[in-house]
Amino acid sequence: MPMKSLSFLASLYLLALIFPFAIASDPNPVQDFCVGVNTPANGVLVNGKFCKDPTLATAGDFYFTGLNQRGETKNPFGFNVTFGNVDNVPGLNTLGLS
Repeated sequence: MPMKSLSFLASLYLLALIFPFAIASDPNPVQDFCVGVNTPANGVLVNGKFCKDPTLATAGDFYFTGLNQRGETKNPFGFNVTFGNVDNVPGLNTLGLS
C-alpha cells in the first residue's frame, strides 16, 4: 500500500474517532427555568432540587450578593473562591451555568 493511501486511511480513521465528540451537546432544556427549593410543596424533583412554582418566582431567586464580598486570603495560595451554585442562586437550577 502506498504511503499516501496509508496516511489518508489513518486520517479518515482519526476523523471517525473524533466526530462523535464534535457533535455531542447538552439536550435542549425541558423548561425555561426551575428555581430550586428544598421543600417539595407543589414541586417537581429536578437535579436534586424541587422546582418552585414559576408564578411564585421572584427576582431574588436569580440574584446573589456574595460575589462582591471579600474572602479570607490568608492561605498558602493567597486567594479565595466564592461559589455561585444553586444553593446560593436558586434560579440557576437546570440552567447549566454553574
